[in-house]
Amino acid sequence: MKQEIDSPAQMKGLGAAVAQTAQPHDLLLLNGDLGAGKTTLTQGIGQALGVKRPVKSPTFTIVREYREAQLPLFHMDFYRLENDDLSSVDLAGYLAEPGLVVIEWPQLVLSDLPPDYLQLTISRIDDSWNSTKRLVEFSAHGQRNEEWLQAILAQINKQA
Repeated sequence: MKQEIDSPAQMKGLGAAVAQTAQPHDLLLLNGDLGAGKTTLTQGIGQALGVKRPVKSPTFTIVREYREAQLPLFHMDFYRLENDDLSSVDLAGYLAEPGLVVIEWPQLVLSDLPPDYLQLTISRIDDSWNSTKRLVEFSAHGQRNEEWLQAILAQINKQA
């Protein structure tokens, strides 16, 4: 399944659809080049979950926690993870929490993740020098994530 996104506002709208359909212990993996829109999507998730403070990229901190959200949000970015060393991050602990875990650059820790997750791959569609168009490809792994994907798509159709 693929979805074209034309603006940062639409990317945040997709994030809102993800948040509105998420359940405790859901795992969302975000793939895409630098600047593809992974953090923008997560900002939409945070806003829809009621996070009051800015949702920022955790590139330098690796993990940002938003426990005050209606569903706790744990935003991780493993781009700068040294030698795939997860010793500074209690990944299993976060996955056990009744919240939503969002991981940017998950390919660096894929072997440490459970087999069930929803993955979004965001690609730029560069049809002009300042294009904000993106193509989001969805890949659901496991029954819960198939259902989650269908719920997200239904939510997106409601927004349109």
